[in-house]
Amino acid sequence: MTVGAPLSGAGPAWAGAPGAAHATVAADEAPALSALAAEAARGEVERIAKSGLPAELRTSAWNALRSSLGDAAIEDWLAPGGGYDLAKQRLRDARTRNRLFCERVASTHTPEFSPQVNAAARNALKGTDTDRAAFVSTGYERAQQRDRETRATDTEHQQEVAAKERAFVLALAATDPGGEVRVAAQWAVRPGATDADVAEFFGYGWATGANLDLEGYRLRIADGETRRHHALALLLRKAVAAEEALRDAADAAKARAEAQAAWRSVADHAGAAQRSWLDEQTDSAAQAEHWAAVAAAAAAEADGIWKNIAGPAGTNHRSWAQEGVAAAGAAAYWQDMLERAEESEHRVKETAGTGV
Repeated sequence: MTVGAPLSGAGPAWAGAPGAAHATVAADEAPALSALAAEAARGEVERIAKSGLPAELRTSAWNALRSSLGDAAIEDWLAPGGGYDLAKQRLRDARTRNRLFCERVASTHTPEFSPQVNAAARNALKGTDTDRAAFVSTGYERAQQRDRETRATDTEHQQEVAAKERAFVLALAATDPGGEVRVAAQWAVRPGATDADVAEFFGYGWATGANLDLEGYRLRIADGETRRHHALALLLRKAVAAEEALRDAADAAKARAEAQAAWRSVADHAGAAQRSWLDEQTDSAAQAEHWAAVAAAAAAEADGIWKNIAGPAGTNHRSWAQEGVAAAGAAAYWQDMLERAEESEHRVKETAGTGV
């Protein structure tokens, strides 16, 4: 199952079932709902394994998927302090941070605009941990300076910065939907900034900020969704147990109230998750629309300064559009889970008149 996809089927098998069938429903359908949630949790781990997140997270996710322990391994991986959290801790390791920096520089500093930086970053990636640490500490800055000196003397390919480009960057500094892009734009037009700063923003600063915004978004939604799926498993387990306890409860009214409350907790959790994903859908749509406009502007401009962002703009548009599709699917899944939990709560309530 693909993460975020609605649960299969047109509706729950017990929809509209009479209250007298409660014992059968509790024994069969409620555990089936837990099984569907387990399938969605596995889908979330698979999504992370196939995502653009750092290798540490992707490898750890694949290991959980391949575990012989099955769903238990998935639940442990999603749990606080489990495999996902351990993999995230590795992202804070200096060697990992250095590698990620080199990868980001190599992907955002093109050979056309920053040949020295691009070559140095790729060499560092092929080298050792020491090589990458050296690039981060001094190599990047030195290569950057060599590229600046070359651009300053290259009169044939000199890229003029017109007033409209500076105004455009000023607008991005205030209104761009990505926080990292806004910071990069603000730096490019800070007091005392030169045309070279604006040119560097078009050359790699814009793409770097966009890369960081996308990375941050993906990590944030992975953090949230791993927590949501783990919490859902616990809440469903409690609801199923509470409903099963109702069958033989000495105090039926109390047991029924506890089962209703347990299903209400599942519904509240699913509803909050669905609302979060609707917000993510809005945010990703805004980013996709923005990058589509940037790509169109880059295609329409004859000015050489725009050509540096044309490729990244198209890539970012496609990436954010895909994130929007995923967000819509996740919102649909949680909406389905909300409706199923509310129907379970209603089913338990209906048993009040059946003598159960």
